[in-house]
Amino acid sequence: MTQAGKTRLDDFDIKILQLVQFDSLMPQHEISDRVGLSAAAVARRLKRLSSTGIIRKDMSISNERAVGSPQTVIVEVTAKNGKPHLLDGMKRRFLNCPQVQQCYHVTGGADFILIINTRGMDEYTFLTRQLFFQEGNVKSFRTRVMMEEVKSADPIPL
Repeated sequence: MTQAGKTRLDDFDIKILQLVQFDSLMPQHEISDRVGLSAAAVARRLKRLSSTGIIRKDMSISNERAVGSPQTVIVEVTAKNGKPHLLDGMKRRFLNCPQVQQCYHVTGGADFILIINTRGMDEYTFLTRQLFFQEGNVKSFRTRVMMEEVKSADPIPL
């Protein structure tokens, strides 16, 4: 069990997490006002939540269109061979590709689900050659082009 799995969350921790999941840039004094703790207590709790792995990272989510990467595709990737060292090689390739925003090793018909953001179909076509053809352990991949983002990156319900 990870340290994050061992940490007990009280009502204050949950309230703090709900706030910072929605806005990680919220000032600590505002968090303290909303949850009814001192700013110092909020700072200690945030530090503990981070050090135990409950808060994995703080980040801002950019608008894909505004930064020039409006093309989102969802890709199902099936490996030719399921040997762990070959799958690990695929994972490393996906991890090292900045256009791969999310990567999941899954059960079912595919081995991986990827969420990829690119500047357009030309860049995606180039990426398919790098990610799926060069290393040789990809049996097949299926691409779904996102038409509209309905929901993404919401806070985890607590």
